Amino acid sequence: MKIAIYPGSFDPVTLGHLDIIRRASVMFDRLIVAVMHNQNKKPAFSAEERVEFLRRTTADLPNVEVESFGGLLADYAKQKNACAIVKGLRAVSDFEYEFQMALANRKLNPELDTVFLMTSAEYMYLSSSIVKDIAVHGGGVADFVPEGIMQDIVRRIRKGE
Repeated sequence: MKIAIYPGSFDPVTLGHLDIIRRASVMFDRLIVAVMHNQNKKPAFSAEERVEFLRRTTADLPNVEVESFGGLLADYAKQKNACAIVKGLRAVSDFEYEFQMALANRKLNPELDTVFLMTSAEYMYLSSSIVKDIAVHGGGVADFVPEGIMQDIVRRIRKGE
């Protein structure tokens, strides 16, 4: 069984993330979407909320699981028997950082490959930070996030919780 992990902060999940999830889910027998705990970031949503948002938006994908984790991705991949990490790339600037991370993960776990998926053109500019900025200033985010979680995102961001 070919298992892959798609890690990220997903704060919040965007249509760009969902595009990568859907495309990766047909490439692997099992795809684990892993919500990372990053102590250097102050997320707008708790890890539990981000996991819940992802579970709701991927409910129609039977081979997709959503979990949260902390620690080294290479160790987590070994624990899950994953053969690949999936990373979405929006621009050349993403590639440099992700390439370094892929090499480090491969050094820590020689059995682990990284698969880079180019984002679909309509999402090249999209990030969770942009979604939060638009929402906090009262703009509409319907074109940027999955419909099933849009109201939850807007409610939280506009309240400033």
